[in-house]
Amino acid sequence: MIKRLLQERIEACFFKGKAVIVYGARQVGKTTLIKAIQNKFPENDTLYLNCDEPDLRGLLTDVTSTELQALIGRRKIIFIDEAQRIKNIGLTLKLFVDNFPDRQLIATGSSSLDLSNKIVEPLTGRKYEFHLFPFSLPELSQKFSLIELRRILESRIILGMYPEIEEKPDEAQVLLKSLASSYLYKDILQYQDIRRPEILEKLLIALALQIGREVSYNELANSLGVTKETITNYIQLLEKAFVIYRLSPFSRNLRNELSKLRKIYFYDTGIRNALVNNFNSLQIRQDVGQLWENFMISERLKRNSNNGYLVNAYFWRTHQQQEIDYLEESGGRLSGFEIKWQARKGRAPETFLKAYPGSQVELINRDNFEAFVGL
Repeated sequence: MIKRLLQERIEACFFKGKAVIVYGARQVGKTTLIKAIQNKFPENDTLYLNCDEPDLRGLLTDVTSTELQALIGRRKIIFIDEAQRIKNIGLTLKLFVDNFPDRQLIATGSSSLDLSNKIVEPLTGRKYEFHLFPFSLPELSQKFSLIELRRILESRIILGMYPEIEEKPDEAQVLLKSLASSYLYKDILQYQDIRRPEILEKLLIALALQIGREVSYNELANSLGVTKETITNYIQLLEKAFVIYRLSPFSRNLRNELSKLRKIYFYDTGIRNALVNNFNSLQIRQDVGQLWENFMISERLKRNSNNGYLVNAYFWRTHQQQEIDYLEESGGRLSGFEIKWQARKGRAPETFLKAYPGSQVELINRDNFEAFVGL
């Protein structure tokens, strides 16, 4: 089994008087991760509660501390899987942390745990939060050598990095189409007041066709026949469902820098390709440059998150079309990356280097991507 890089960081937070919350999209491996953690401890010390079970949801809804004590007994580590299924889950978790500081609580949740805002306020100062992504290239390096990773790189760009895709490559396209359907954002439809779900699906396809480009909410609203506010709301929900993420433009008030448009990428390129129904090889695709950019930036986000690196991520572009695909700010230092599939040489925009002395810009291509993604 491929060990998730988050596991050691999660275990390092145990028995410090706080809950551990693991967020992540559906099917990224949250249950597998907490089962791997559970297996490291004596069976009598742990309790696993799957909140897909209706009776367990009832036991954990509007519960008292006395009822919690009866449920957990002497167990030291309690795992609550799919915790978003429990009504008022934030209050239940707060009650647990406050009344049993010598026990360890680990709760997992797909998007709606955060979407419904059930966790944030009740657990302020009482939680450690982690985001589990699909597999990363460093995680796959447990199974493949660097040479082998290079050989399978194209298939990973096309089919993505979801664990089930790795386990069942012969069924990859069928599985991805199923995931890319409403299943992946089922929580949005279930917990939010989405009156026109067909707009959500059309929006996803429109975003899938625009990866690597600046996205205008006004243009999306006009093309889909809805208001800009609807587009804004749906995009925020898709972010919270861990389907997409935004990069904002970096600006320190230089007049030529873009300040309103943003780029939108998919956490997994396999999901993106399923939405546009294109699993063709890279050699015959028109979107290989955008796919490579999306794949690399997603792998960089995984690298930063899995290792606990705190950085601010942006893109940079001027109205004169000078650009840097991906920009990180950490400790007051700017690091830019031009991400190109074909390019062998790159030159940083002089405007950027003059405006931000001490910054650096590096070309990332298929010959040198390893360090960028943490390999």
